[in-house]
Amino acid sequence: MNLLFLTFVFPLLGFILLAGLRDQISEKLAAIIGVGSMALSALTALYVATDYLGQDTQGAYYHQILWTWMHIGSFAPSFGLQLDGLSLVMLGMITGVGFFIHLFASWYMRGEEGFARFFSYFNLFVASMLLLVLGDNLLVMFLGWEGVGLCSYLLIGFYFKNPDNGFAAIKAFTVTRVGDVLLLIGLFILFQQFGTLDIYEIIVRAPEVLTSGSPAVTWASLMLLGGAVGKSAQLPLQTWLADAMAGPTPVSALIHAATMVTAGVYLIARMHPVFQLAPDVLYFVGVIGAITLLMAGFAALVQSDIKRVLAYSTMSQLGYMFLALGAEAYQAAVFHMLTHAFFKALLFLSSGAVIIACHHEQNIFKMGGLRKTIPFVYVCFLVGGGALAALPFITVGFYSKDEILWQAWAAGHPELFWAGIVGAFLTSIYTFRLIWLVFHGEEKTHAHKIEGVTYWLPLGVLLVLSTCIGALLQHPVGHVLNNVLPEFVVNAAVAHDKHFVEYTAIGVALLGLIVGAVLFAFNYASVQKMANTSVGAGIAHIWRNAWGFDALYHLIFVKPYLMIARLLGRDPVDRIWGVFPVLVRAGNSVTTNRQTGSLRGYAAAIVIGAVILLMILIVIQVLGK
Repeated sequence: MNLLFLTFVFPLLGFILLAGLRDQISEKLAAIIGVGSMALSALTALYVATDYLGQDTQGAYYHQILWTWMHIGSFAPSFGLQLDGLSLVMLGMITGVGFFIHLFASWYMRGEEGFARFFSYFNLFVASMLLLVLGDNLLVMFLGWEGVGLCSYLLIGFYFKNPDNGFAAIKAFTVTRVGDVLLLIGLFILFQQFGTLDIYEIIVRAPEVLTSGSPAVTWASLMLLGGAVGKSAQLPLQTWLADAMAGPTPVSALIHAATMVTAGVYLIARMHPVFQLAPDVLYFVGVIGAITLLMAGFAALVQSDIKRVLAYSTMSQLGYMFLALGAEAYQAAVFHMLTHAFFKALLFLSSGAVIIACHHEQNIFKMGGLRKTIPFVYVCFLVGGGALAALPFITVGFYSKDEILWQAWAAGHPELFWAGIVGAFLTSIYTFRLIWLVFHGEEKTHAHKIEGVTYWLPLGVLLVLSTCIGALLQHPVGHVLNNVLPEFVVNAAVAHDKHFVEYTAIGVALLGLIVGAVLFAFNYASVQKMANTSVGAGIAHIWRNAWGFDALYHLIFVKPYLMIARLLGRDPVDRIWGVFPVLVRAGNSVTTNRQTGSLRGYAAAIVIGAVILLMILIVIQVLGK
């Protein structure tokens, strides 16, 4: 386990090499460095995991201090790493799924300008995420947190020659910075309470130092939640995620599956002892997740861009994870995060294959009939879409999502359960719509065949993991997490409701697929007719624009900011100081104009001055008596 540091050092070295040599090396060498560094990281993670699980004290907390980061008075945070069950699951997910995304990217980005630059950012992204989940204190975690924010900006705006992509990158960076500021405030509160930012010490001492429901723990939890909703694109900081599709498709896969958006879920799960001392805030986490998953589900129903449909599905699935965290189903949330990484990476990489086959076309209404041209990608979409819709028994999404719904019900939160049920219904409809419009019907864009081992191998592995075979990880993952996250205990009074919950979830998922088939396969003309009515068009416009949050934020924040910027652009401070030279010049003008050389004028001025002084003296004398 002493090789743990190499898991993030390898991609960091890849970044340094590619950043320094990117204009001097070939695509092949850049791919070898970029993908090879991820392969070494994944192999090191596998070795570390094997060593960790082979120890007699399974579930122990392994701590590796690399150096003392800084020493300011009594504040001396280390630059160290930690390994326990939660960070081990995250480590495997990031390096494993991240490697296959890197491998696919070496095929997808072939011939693109800035190939080596792309992989340098990609490697730094993974290194930052690994630092985030392995950091032994909240300061190291925050360093990784800011690192993924920076890399998201660089990768979303990779095609920077298009101004819209630059604006999308700025938007993602700005919106997530709002959450980062809140997170930083939360860290200040925790340091004020504990005198340290060491994660393990805060977790152990939380019940002793913090009082349940006190202002300190409430505000600390709210600030941590602010950081989490920013990175995981939950209400009200969700607006950046759909625009993040401006980056290359492998970037979307990495952000949405294995890295950035999972950071918020990890943070709340890691700091759950603090959140449990603020039960109202913890329940609020679940409410935010429930509202977000519903809003994103409706928005996904009307999108025309293949990647934006998947983006809103990511937002929705993250909502399920937040819902689970709010219901204290921590292990279910982490397991769904893992399974989501499998099938969402599969879906995004498959969409990348579709985009390449269709000559970079992303509008699903301009596709159709692709199942004949790219049948393997069609199978990948069927399996990935089935997992997204939680198709019963044969897909991995069924085992993780339905566990969340059951534990939300068993925790005594039926409102969260029913929100999840409605969300599952919407997911089935928009998943069927996506697959039907892209792969069935009349061919609108002629697609060419695609091939290459770096294309089909990542898809093949992720396809297998997205089936019920991936569900075999549920028990090992639960076993590893038992010593880190509390196991959900079902109240005996509601234990008999499990079959009701299962049958409801299965029935709703299947009903959604049937409704989707009726609407888009057999009665699509009626759907189009409804969409062309004033009511239908209005609803579609609201959903397509994500319920108008962008317009609202533009009105509340952007316009006032621009107005202030224009005001300050004229530099009012300099203008105020400019008054003094004006007064001096005016005084100089008055005095110099009085220098006429006329003796009569000077004599008159002396007499007038003497009269004025005499009058002042008389007034003073009178007032003095």
